[in-house]
Amino acid sequence: MIKQITIERVHLALGPTDLRKSIDGLALIVEHVLKMDPFSTHLFAFCNKRQNLIKILVWDNNGFWIHYKRLENGYFRWPQKEAGPSVSINERQFRWLLDGLSIEQKDAHKPANERVFI
Repeated sequence: MIKQITIERVHLALGPTDLRKSIDGLALIVEHVLKMDPFSTHLFAFCNKRQNLIKILVWDNNGFWIHYKRLENGYFRWPQKEAGPSVSINERQFRWLLDGLSIEQKDAHKPANERVFI
């Protein structure tokens, strides 16, 4: 049985990544380009130039997992490269991204801990 991974934070590497890279190559990008620890409990996601493939690198106690998703139609609404090499998003935004939606859902309900009651 595959262990369920708790998503604490997701970091998207902005700009296209050569997805022929495997665990070691992606871990080097995390460490040297994103300046983050690949052994943390965070997920690191990478997208190709055509934005129809995603690879996700995550550390799990004693080894790395790579998750891979290819869209048959359409593309991922990957954020554009801005000031930094990455952007951090929460689990909800990540699920939107995997469903082919933008991480900026203006009409979505706010999570319960972010709601403002008057």
